[in-house]
Amino acid sequence: MGAGDEGSGPVSRSSEFESLHEIIRQAHQILPKEKWDSLVGGAETETTLKRNRLAIDSIAFKPRVLRNVSVVDLSVEHFDRKLRLPLFFAPTGPLDLFDPGGGATVASGSQAFGIAHMLSSGCTPLEAVAEAAPSALRMAQLYVRGDDAFVHDYVARALACGCAAICLTVDSAVLARRDRDIANRYRIAGLVKWRGQAYQAGLDWRTVKLIKDTYDIPLVLKGIVTIEDARIAVDHGVDWIYVSNHGGRQLDHGRGTLDVLPEIIDAVAGQAKVMVDGGFCRGSDIIKALAIGADLVGLGRMQCYALAAGGETAIIRMLELIEDEMLRSMALLGVSAIGELDRSYLHPAVPVTIPSALSAFPLIDFSRDC
Repeated sequence: MGAGDEGSGPVSRSSEFESLHEIIRQAHQILPKEKWDSLVGGAETETTLKRNRLAIDSIAFKPRVLRNVSVVDLSVEHFDRKLRLPLFFAPTGPLDLFDPGGGATVASGSQAFGIAHMLSSGCTPLEAVAEAAPSALRMAQLYVRGDDAFVHDYVARALACGCAAICLTVDSAVLARRDRDIANRYRIAGLVKWRGQAYQAGLDWRTVKLIKDTYDIPLVLKGIVTIEDARIAVDHGVDWIYVSNHGGRQLDHGRGTLDVLPEIIDAVAGQAKVMVDGGFCRGSDIIKALAIGADLVGLGRMQCYALAAGGETAIIRMLELIEDEMLRSMALLGVSAIGELDRSYLHPAVPVTIPSALSAFPLIDFSRDC
């Protein structure tokens, strides 16, 4: 796939959206205030949310020149599948707040474009998503809301639906206070009374061992943000370490995930693959995570913006635009394939913008707080 010249490239011109800014603006115009605030908000002071973006903006690029980048390949292989981009849609639920099709619509878009999709267990049922996107690379995320029988039932359903991996979320022992939702008196179905919360609060490494000992399916642990827990995960045979702080929506005053990522990759030392999410919005953001050593990068809020802006069509268009940004960043860095990226292309830097969930989109002047 060619990197393209200025004003051209692989991006389709069949959509009304010519930039990611326009997708965000459309979502902002369509969503009612309480849904918008809930989407862009985080826990308490939103410090963790802002640090996600601050960590990304605190890295500069070190480009190389006079390299042949006439062809740039962004594809990768994971779970025995070739993906068009090293991206996946992070588990976000309930997605039907933004489109009636919810997770099925997002999965269908991921299938059409060629990236992976991870479905939240608080979203559309596994079976409906499998029917909507039978050939997509689908992963199933699990909140534990019951005893071992509950876990066995969910994993069996995921296997029956052809999921490529099971993801156990481990950073949600309780639901954090999200002050924007409280201020708006906004009650999201399923979060008003967190059913089975005691089981999630009681989750420990025994359940990790249970899944690994019982099922022949890759296991992902979502919410790992320390070297210590990463090493314990590897000792339990976990296949993927998922570096995440829930988009800043759980523990406040945490570290940005891109700050955490290098030390966890070094600690894992190739014994498990690593995926990451947390504030990634632009193609250049994704390139930074890949250069540090991530294998896959998750998009959370971005899928919600696109879903609200125009359903599956906007989901695909958003991915086209991110692909175009990634291609241009790679070519301008002097890199022609994902496997060539490493930390030599990065350097610490002083951020030039005030971080927020939307600081990556400076052209938009929002009338509401965000």
